[in-house]
Amino acid sequence: MQIDLDLLFTWGAIAKEYKKGEMIFCEDEMANFYFQIIEGSIRMFNSNDEGKEFTQGYFSNGQSFGEPPLFIDKFYPSTAVAFQDSKIIKLSKEKLLKILEEYPAIQKKFLNLMCQRIHSKALTSKDIINQKPEFRIMAFLNAHKKGENNNDKELVPFTRQEMANFTGLRVETVIRALSKMSKCKKVDIINHKIYY
Repeated sequence: MQIDLDLLFTWGAIAKEYKKGEMIFCEDEMANFYFQIIEGSIRMFNSNDEGKEFTQGYFSNGQSFGEPPLFIDKFYPSTAVAFQDSKIIKLSKEKLLKILEEYPAIQKKFLNLMCQRIHSKALTSKDIINQKPEFRIMAFLNAHKKGENNNDKELVPFTRQEMANFTGLRVETVIRALSKMSKCKKVDIINHKIYY
């Protein structure tokens, strides 16, 4: 979702810069702000007591993140960190709600975005319950393939650890599965880089 920057600034938004690895908000923190990325990328994740992480999603230029708890007065269910140096718009919840009241077209776009995210989360959940690592990795790669032509392989911009965090697998399992997938020509591994 991208709201016009001029409109956001008119309503009192501020732009803030975050260094790679810097936290934007923490899991269980009250949701009080709307965030929209001007440049950079954000990773949202959960972690357990042993430090194992599960990536909920990546967001980049023009996208917003962390909105669902704003509308239901809940805490953030995940932590958000800058995946790379980023510049992010921050607007108070109250002002966002007033924008949505005043601009029904933006409200409709938000409804569409929430429905897309719910649908995507349902598909991801379905993929995660499949026990075969190759299936989980293929689902992840298909969900994040950017190109229009699915026949041309392109560089996968995620490390093996990031893929493990996103699929709920151990990094060793991802490495073994990718090697197996490479032998079957499902992916190419050239100079330790993955192409799909």
